[in-house]
Amino acid sequence: MTLPGRHFARILVERRALLFQLVRRDFQQRFVGSAGGWMWGFIQPLVMLLSYAFIFQVCLKTKLPPTEVTQNYTLFLFAGFLPWLLFQETVTRSAASVVENAGLVTKTVFPAEVLPVSVFLSSLANHLMALLLMLGAIGIWEREFSPWVFMLPVYMALLGLLAVGFGWIVAALQVYLRDSAQVLTVVLTVWFWTTPILLDESRFPARARFLVRCNPLAYLVRAYRDRLLSWRVPALPDLLILTACSMAVFIMGGFLFRHLKRGFADVL
Repeated sequence: MTLPGRHFARILVERRALLFQLVRRDFQQRFVGSAGGWMWGFIQPLVMLLSYAFIFQVCLKTKLPPTEVTQNYTLFLFAGFLPWLLFQETVTRSAASVVENAGLVTKTVFPAEVLPVSVFLSSLANHLMALLLMLGAIGIWEREFSPWVFMLPVYMALLGLLAVGFGWIVAALQVYLRDSAQVLTVVLTVWFWTTPILLDESRFPARARFLVRCNPLAYLVRAYRDRLLSWRVPALPDLLILTACSMAVFIMGGFLFRHLKRGFADVL
């Protein structure tokens, strides 16, 4: 191997080791020392799911159309929440990642761009635990699994590109504009209600359907439901749109972060 090749390989090994340490530290800080420990990864999404299921299914008597992937509203809701919770947690926690690690960013030769990546990988652990709970629920209620469930890692990877891309954007902006976290909370609230998680897409007014068509999370929610709860063949146009959008956000977020990162030391 040439010297430049060895240097590149060494950098990759070092970055991978650093990323592993950051993910482990983040996971430990969140759960070590708490009474529930990693079980909170199950408890929090489960409580949210049951709360919304009670309001919409029991109180509001929400019914799903016959064309939906399932008539079980709880499973419908849970499958929709899975990608949203991973995206929301990654973006929200990424916003403060650079500021919270100001000591590392300003005092050492530290690749700050790995911080949102480590947040996503740490959040992915919770996502996988919730997914196991979802698969157990499907086994109990539906008693069969779609063969397309094995495509979920593809959608997780696309979700990762999308979430990390947005994570880079909000993390960089938070360094310069400390109001970014409050703005992000508002944006995510609006984004949640314009994503077909609690209601199926047919419930959206015709004039508001463009919000679903332009929403990458809507494609992810639909994909999770189809892969987990039906035998539908993955729609190639949806997959291509989602891939293009995820790649575009990932690349734009990376360029913006690298550009703004030059002034981090001065501002922090």
